[in-house]
Amino acid sequence: MPIVTVNIKEGRTVEQKREMARRMTQVICETMKVEPAAVRIIVNEMKNENFAIGGTLVCDDPSMQVKPEA
Repeated sequence: MPIVTVNIKEGRTVEQKREMARRMTQVICETMKVEPAAVRIIVNEMKNENFAIGGTLVCDDPSMQVKPEA
């Protein structure tokens, strides 16, 4: 049973996460020769206050934050 953990910053829509899970499952099934029901995907969504880039918390720099879809 493949188990995949995905770490992302907050700000993605449910639709984006749903599509990611669908596509990742498809690729895992094709490459590992397993059925979709065997695939587990864990999405860890981090708040911007709990993630830093280059020593700066993402919540302190708007340019680092995920932009909503247009």
